[in-house]
Amino acid sequence: MYFPSTRLRRLRANPAIRAMVNETIVSLDNLVMPLFACPGEKIKNPISSMPGNYQLSVDMLVEECRELHKLGIHSVLLFGIPETKDDTGMIGAHEQAIIPTAVRAIKKAIPEMFVIADVCNCEYTSHGHCGTIVNKDVDNDLTLKTLAAQAVAFAHAGVNMVAPSDMMDGRIVYIREELDENGFSHIPIMAYSAKYASAFYGPFREAAESAPQFGDRQTYQMNPANSNEAMREIELDIEEGADIIMVKPALSYLDIIRRAKDTYNIPIAAYNVSGEFSMVKAAAEKGWIDGERITREILKSIRRAGADIILTYHAKEIAQWLKGEKTF
Repeated sequence: MYFPSTRLRRLRANPAIRAMVNETIVSLDNLVMPLFACPGEKIKNPISSMPGNYQLSVDMLVEECRELHKLGIHSVLLFGIPETKDDTGMIGAHEQAIIPTAVRAIKKAIPEMFVIADVCNCEYTSHGHCGTIVNKDVDNDLTLKTLAAQAVAFAHAGVNMVAPSDMMDGRIVYIREELDENGFSHIPIMAYSAKYASAFYGPFREAAESAPQFGDRQTYQMNPANSNEAMREIELDIEEGADIIMVKPALSYLDIIRRAKDTYNIPIAAYNVSGEFSMVKAAAEKGWIDGERITREILKSIRRAGADIILTYHAKEIAQWLKGEKTF
């Protein structure tokens, strides 16, 4: 059938019929709010490149989680900013390190909050790279020990899920085995499986104080040109025991999200990263775009591409815009 018998505008005629045939819904249950924990008390340092986001001391982080939970955001992803750094990142695995301390505080105050901890070294190393440096590059296998130690420390503190973001080969099976051997076989792993060496991470590096002091991360993060390689990375992580796989960033990699969704029977997460967030905020501040409409459209596009979980700095404001509603 074709025009004039077929008129697709009939299904767009009014809000009721548009709602009936709506294909994509974003729920607050799909959203995870990333947060940055720092040492001290009563600290709420604004992140200049990410309006509305802050470095938060643990007491303030707990208050933020209380507010998020009341708004309907029930999952957070934690990044740590340590008081001191070392050469390997092992400082992040100590019992009193910033993330274990934050996890214990949140779980004590809001037991229902689902707390995910990023597992990586870039925030904790003096050089800003994601692992132990040997011959001016990250040594893959030495780094696995640090990552596993962090994951176990976070599990001891009560974390609900760990999320390795380093892109070392073999880190999922190494972490899985260490968690299981230490009595944490129930802790799921959300693997940053297709994490690209992207220019969209700039504002995050200010927030997490994690910019590399030399070189770049192209020897371990993925080439933005590659799609087949992403499928290999994802497949390996699934085989090694990942419970959820992630594509990062989201917007420039919607094709990767869709390809992963069509290929693998596993929950897919997508990270709507800092650069994507900050571009929206900057343009909205200039009056060039409608910030709320753009944000809703972006998150729907990520869901439509196939993401089950969206990690986004927009999560809190989305909940505020919905005013008690759960979906849009």
